[in-house]
Amino acid sequence: MEFKDLDPILHSQLRLAVVSLLISVKEAEFTFIREKTNATAGNLSVQINKLKEAGYIEVVKQFKDNYPQTICKITPAGVAAFEQYVKNLQSYLGVNK
Repeated sequence: MEFKDLDPILHSQLRLAVVSLLISVKEAEFTFIREKTNATAGNLSVQINKLKEAGYIEVVKQFKDNYPQTICKITPAGVAAFEQYVKNLQSYLGVNK
């Protein structure tokens, strides 16, 4: 059995949770992600920046009713990285698809 390397960007629990969430909803507002992941705003912000730097998500900052709003969207690279991560993880579990 060959063990594939797991993507260090996605191997963080919070970053994996953010990408998993965005895979299902395509895009989400920062506060929604924070509520779903139970993360602090500061920690979530740092992890979102790491995902953005890796090219896995796109971050759009805008204003809605005079309040700042941050929207996170999964990118095609993020989808591909997530799918590869799951595939590599399955190799550890002995699941072949």
